[in-house]
Amino acid sequence: MTAEGSGTIRSRIKNLLRSPSIKLRRRSGATRHKEDLSEKVILEKVLGITAPGNRALACDPRTGLLAYPAGCVVVLLNPRKNKQHHIFNSSRKAITTLAFSPDGKYVVTGESGHMPAVRVWDVSERLQVAELQEHKYGVACVAFSPNGKYIVSVGYQHDMMVNVWNWKKNVVVAANKVSSKVTAVSFSDDSSYFVTAGNRHVKFWYLDHGKTSKVNATVPLLGRSGLLGELRNNFFSDVACGRGRQAASTFCITSSGLLCEFNDRRLLDKWVELRTSQATCLSVTDELIFCGCSDGTVRAFSPVNLHFLCTLPRPHSLGADISSMVEAR
Repeated sequence: MTAEGSGTIRSRIKNLLRSPSIKLRRRSGATRHKEDLSEKVILEKVLGITAPGNRALACDPRTGLLAYPAGCVVVLLNPRKNKQHHIFNSSRKAITTLAFSPDGKYVVTGESGHMPAVRVWDVSERLQVAELQEHKYGVACVAFSPNGKYIVSVGYQHDMMVNVWNWKKNVVVAANKVSSKVTAVSFSDDSSYFVTAGNRHVKFWYLDHGKTSKVNATVPLLGRSGLLGELRNNFFSDVACGRGRQAASTFCITSSGLLCEFNDRRLLDKWVELRTSQATCLSVTDELIFCGCSDGTVRAFSPVNLHFLCTLPRPHSLGADISSMVEAR
């Protein structure tokens, strides 16, 4: 074959490869390959957690199901069976906070990134059922109201927004600005108000159910600061509204290790030392207050008078053989 003939064949092959029909076939083949892989690849187990704090770890009190984020995935862990299910955030944005609904049927998530969304997911179906986009930079905390009707979402410090959302109607019923860094939120037992806590910040936000149910437009959210007194310069790392007989009280912990109680006039009128280097989380029931502290320490107090009750035993070290321990230490 002459050099001229071989050059002609090469040019014909090049022209053929450049044709749109070949490119389409290649692309469609690659797309089919990706689709085949996505059908075959199944996420069995997630190792690790990306929770930035206690606001991204939730437990359904009815079933004991745990929820926590791992990147853009919500891990639903059954600790009794050590079995995981997963919710995939279609936006691929990292999940920063989550909370269960009172009945445990839904979980609400907040995310970070440009124009983040607050999403509600059906736990059993693991599918999204509602979405709200009213924040710009990131969502710091979310919570369901005890009556299950509302969701409150607090943005990052630069976002400066707190929204109350009637999630079944997909409307923001009340909103206002908040300039402080907020790390926790808790609803009152009767869903009439909620409390936010953060850096030098404890604020009570009141819902006017008459206005929010009748007016179609978003109404201004009424906020009143807690009266912090000499503790005004503290970082309040978690907050929980009282339950049962103590429903009028609100409990907070400071990162420096103080358990505080606000009365029904928003006044911080009593506090006790946790005797720890750092306090991070708080959980309140009708009869007990649990405070999570550094080094895995959990202390229990009475919500009636803040009297110390006990310190819970620490969990066993990872890998410890419990069966080999025959003597108490």
